[in-house]
Amino acid sequence: MISFLDPLRCLTADNVLWVTLFRLGVATFCGGCIGLERGKKRRPAGFRTHMLVCIGAALAMLISQYLTMMTTTYWSSIVENAGSTDVARLGAQVINGIGFLGAGTIIVTGQQEVKGLTTAAGLWASACMGLCIGAGFVEGALFGGLLIILAIVVLSRVEHWILAHARNINFYVEFSHVDDLGSIITAVKAENIRIFDVELHKKKPTVASTSDTPGALFSVRLPKHMPHTKLMALLAGIDNVRSIEEL
Repeated sequence: MISFLDPLRCLTADNVLWVTLFRLGVATFCGGCIGLERGKKRRPAGFRTHMLVCIGAALAMLISQYLTMMTTTYWSSIVENAGSTDVARLGAQVINGIGFLGAGTIIVTGQQEVKGLTTAAGLWASACMGLCIGAGFVEGALFGGLLIILAIVVLSRVEHWILAHARNINFYVEFSHVDDLGSIITAVKAENIRIFDVELHKKKPTVASTSDTPGALFSVRLPKHMPHTKLMALLAGIDNVRSIEEL
């Protein structure tokens, strides 16, 4: 079956300009679509970051193909073993190099909660999608882009629903004094909530507050049919509890 992409499938000296414009245009669109969703949620890597990653990855593959084309045509008389050029060599470095961007989006909060993994995975997937576009496999990149958007947008709601109804939860509580931790544990156990682990933390003094703020990270298992909101309301009613955050 003949595809409308067949003229753009191979990079040659005659169509290098149109192939480059088409592939970079698709990379800009696909990377922007993924980054737009991340940007709406105020993530560290948003619209422009994902777009640039996808464009850069597509350029890396175009450079590899361009060098291969030149060494087998115009430069063949001055390049030895021109046919042994590895087209995927530069693309492989993109997969390795994208790690520093992904690592920059992953943070560990003061409550020992890891954030940014989805954004880092999205950057890595955008880079792979750009390599796919740069190599000329545009259909695969479009399908991959749709699945990435599906995982980020639609499945995030499914994940949120599952976590909201999970019995095992983690929450962080800040209180006035370390002695208040005993009353919190007593109140939690009174509701038949099983406590797996308790980690006591002390926040360092800040400009707004010169004193340490004690807090505790709880890992618990709720009884059947007990909503998370009931636990939050229970903790909020305890004296000297300053803040509560479900992780």
